[in-house]
Amino acid sequence: MISAKRALAAALAALLAASLLSGCAGGKQSAQSSGSSIQIVEETSGQGQGLPEAQQEAAVASAFITQDDIPVYEGRTYVPVNGGVPGFTEDDLTTEPFEIYGELDSLGRCTAAYANICEELMPTQERGSIRDVKPSGWHSVRYDDVIPNGYLFSRSHLIAFQLAGENANPKNLITGTYYMNAVAMLPFEEVVGDYVRETGNHVLYRVTPVFEGDDLLARGIQMEAMSVEDKGRDICFNIFVFNIQPGISLDYATGESFAGGATAARQPQVTYYLNHSSRVFHMPSCEGAAKMKQANRLEFTGGRADAVFLGYDPCPYCHP
Repeated sequence: MISAKRALAAALAALLAASLLSGCAGGKQSAQSSGSSIQIVEETSGQGQGLPEAQQEAAVASAFITQDDIPVYEGRTYVPVNGGVPGFTEDDLTTEPFEIYGELDSLGRCTAAYANICEELMPTQERGSIRDVKPSGWHSVRYDDVIPNGYLFSRSHLIAFQLAGENANPKNLITGTYYMNAVAMLPFEEVVGDYVRETGNHVLYRVTPVFEGDDLLARGIQMEAMSVEDKGRDICFNIFVFNIQPGISLDYATGESFAGGATAARQPQVTYYLNHSSRVFHMPSCEGAAKMKQANRLEFTGGRADAVFLGYDPCPYCHP
């Protein structure tokens, strides 16, 4: 049975992939995301399959984002990269556990973290303190009226603690907004973690922060994952997650910020039905909204993060 948390995580991860097609090996199936799998892959004939060697190298190279082709934020939490196909090759598929954390660059910025997620790497102890790590662009600043826990920035693990047990590793921690860390990255991390715990299988997993020029704050992160044993049938995605916070303007050069402003990330304004009793919010067309008692129904128009900020969870069926 799929747990409610698992179903919710998969639903969040599939929300913006509704128009995409699935399967790392290609094929014309509908986009799928279940409790034990997630694919975010556009229609493709395969990641370089059957191509001459030079073209295969070009196909793999297109799977990576550089500072010259950082996507423009247009209100979406993340966007697929390379049609959603990660940059792993068949030669990369292995069941040997490994972790690789790139060296900090000359500006003290993280480079990339790459691991073969498996049960052997997962933590067996509680996470310790990471407060002594000050990633590039770090500022301890609060916006209590905008962010649920008040703090704009988190020390964001590139590879989540739940996946590899890395604690206060400065090569694995970047300055990430609350929204990127807790809203955008978490559903993908939970899908991968739950998949490994439930199947005992392996997932190639790479997270790369993307900086523009000498900026100290990453514009976002690229997340790639592919399940090993089935060559990406269950887990397959390649996405760019924006390092933004709705309602807050960020200076990526320094990490400084201020509320509002012309450069503040904006959320689409949507009408939701909030269930005051269950603390779940729905799209108006959802069957759950139709069955809601009038006494428990609150009509709300705003951003999705605003509804979460108010303490409501998204319905796992209508995927608001």
